[in-house]
Amino acid sequence: MKRVLMLVEGPTEDRFVKDILRPHLEGKGVTPIPTILTTKKVKSGPDFKGGVRSFQQVEGDLRSLLRDSDAALITTMFDYYGFPKDFHGWGDVKSQEPRQRVAELEASVNQHVNHSRFRAHLTLHEYEGMLFTDPDCISAVLSAPRVAERLRAIRAQFADPEQINDGQDTAPSKRLVQLLPQYQKRLHGPLVVGRIGLAKVRSECPHFDGWLRTLESIGDY
Repeated sequence: MKRVLMLVEGPTEDRFVKDILRPHLEGKGVTPIPTILTTKKVKSGPDFKGGVRSFQQVEGDLRSLLRDSDAALITTMFDYYGFPKDFHGWGDVKSQEPRQRVAELEASVNQHVNHSRFRAHLTLHEYEGMLFTDPDCISAVLSAPRVAERLRAIRAQFADPEQINDGQDTAPSKRLVQLLPQYQKRLHGPLVVGRIGLAKVRSECPHFDGWLRTLESIGDY
């Protein structure tokens, strides 16, 4: 069984890896092990965890994971939405198309880290985008059938869930909270994806699917 170490943005991604990705990947001979990004280190007591604030913060945790020579791969799971602009390569991104912009930024981070066992991954635009693969599952999990039609209308505006944008008021999470104030990312996010099913999510989210294919291939090494 090959081990893949994942530096993730917060508790939601941590649970997604453990509850959704791990059962799937272990069938491919891969065990994903998430580590929540360290926000602040303290001298006594537990460190603060979760949230991407700076490239320096991320790089420190990545270098620590890369010291594990037994890991087959080290990767990341961070939202592109709200990503800090001090990240390496941000100023060099040229494309105006979101999926290509993310690919360029990932490539720049890969080049900077410069390690054969590292592959950067950013969720386009954020974790909640995957939930819009099936809007009816959102309303079902949150017991809110009254908003199902409005959720479907949002999804219908975009070619795929990953295209739901990064506007301050129109990012996927913002849209959900506007319609469903009871939405809790850590609780409901993985529940909705679990209800939808990984196969359907990856069929409609090509950037995520590409990353998942990379993780699956590790088992073939």
